Amino acid sequence: MLPDTLHTLPQSERFAYAKLLALITRIDDELTIDEMAVFEQRLGTALLSPNQRKEIRNFLKNPPSLESCLADLGPIAGRLALRDATLMTAADGNVDADERAVLDTIAQHVGLAIETVDFLLAWVLRGYDWMQEGLDLLNDG
Repeated sequence: MLPDTLHTLPQSERFAYAKLLALITRIDDELTIDEMAVFEQRLGTALLSPNQRKEIRNFLKNPPSLESCLADLGPIAGRLALRDATLMTAADGNVDADERAVLDTIAQHVGLAIETVDFLLAWVLRGYDWMQEGLDLLNDG
């Protein structure tokens, strides 16, 4: 699990965070198993009520607008959402132009430079390499 403070935020911001991640899963109109795994893991970290989790899962079928997602995000929730949106968009091995545009918009909304998205994408790739190294160690032994 990623260390963060998401669970300490007000419930309304945790809901907005999860709503944005639901939107992220639908940007390229393709929901992969890897994206869904990241989504479910992060949704669990948000500690939402069962009714809110159901509502968020409905957004997987009928995504909200980006504007409505960003409207309710505070600065901390927005930054955590950017980090986790980056994880989700890179989960399938490819960040397409539409996904990148949304990541850039989130970064700007929370007051970060666009270059931050590049740094986050590099961080994600290092993380995937690290995880692969662990699998390789198990398979080589």
